[in-house]
Amino acid sequence: MQLRAFGRTGMQLSVLGFGCGAVGGLMVRGDAAEQERTIARAIAAGVNYFDTAVLYGNGESERNLGRVLQKLKPANVAVGTKVRLLPSEFSRIADAVAMSLEGSLARLRLDRVDIFHLHNPITETGGGLALSVQQVLGDVVPAFERLRQHGKTRFLGITAVGDTATLHQVIDSRAFDSAQVVYNVLNPSAAEELPTNYPAQDYGRLFDHTKAAGVGVVGIRVLAGGALSGSADRHPIAGPPPEPIGSAMTYGADVDRARRLLPLVKEGLATSLAEAATRFALSHPSMGTILVGMATPQQFEEALVAVQKGPLPRAAFDRLSALWQEFSGEPR
Repeated sequence: MQLRAFGRTGMQLSVLGFGCGAVGGLMVRGDAAEQERTIARAIAAGVNYFDTAVLYGNGESERNLGRVLQKLKPANVAVGTKVRLLPSEFSRIADAVAMSLEGSLARLRLDRVDIFHLHNPITETGGGLALSVQQVLGDVVPAFERLRQHGKTRFLGITAVGDTATLHQVIDSRAFDSAQVVYNVLNPSAAEELPTNYPAQDYGRLFDHTKAAGVGVVGIRVLAGGALSGSADRHPIAGPPPEPIGSAMTYGADVDRARRLLPLVKEGLATSLAEAATRFALSHPSMGTILVGMATPQQFEEALVAVQKGPLPRAAFDRLSALWQEFSGEPR
């Protein structure tokens, strides 16, 4: 398994991380023996980053990951979790953040995590579940730093969801060490300029900002919540179709657009859409580790095979550029 430098942290993370989210469902609703077997297989294959959150199954993902890691006792694995603040907690951010992490550590059976991510969207003025720039830099960062000083986390992170200009501003502040960034074959804008009137959020070459700030990148929504399988079918333990992030306005529209990328497969540039999407995400040098959610051990094996093939060939990127042009002008 290839290891990549993770920003300025000094960590070397496996290019394939282990996503413990509710969308795939294995670590939330899966069989305990399959959870253990899949994690053991991942560790044996060289995976060393495990990503979870209290939001995933109301703590079930953390409990299951903690149980398995305590049993396996692997050396040199990194664990990241997240806090999602509720609007009712915005007036007491420091206490809410500390309480959330204490709960996460108890469920994970750890004394500290390696990365603690903010899970709220970030916008200029906030509203709803979104935090404003002022709240993030003025309240969240000091609260996170206090937890780092107390040895509860090594590094601080954000989930880079919200307003593009605001995300640039927060990353440019260098207050955070990690950013979870949406980057997939439906929305490559973290890396490059989109075609005119392209139907997706424009993340404005976000990777330029993470690189300049020395922020490590965790690739999320690599398979667009499953849409980049090209099928609307869901495994019985998978979560319901998730709300898209950064791509179309509906999951169904993402699936339809994904199917229009099938020439990559038909022309022999990848064996499946999921493989193409996985290899696309790891192709960019700014990517530290990518997360692929899963419902079954077999889905992990498929992700592993894709990663072992390495980045997509240049011809695939040329083909994608032409296919993306066909989306221009369509409603998001």
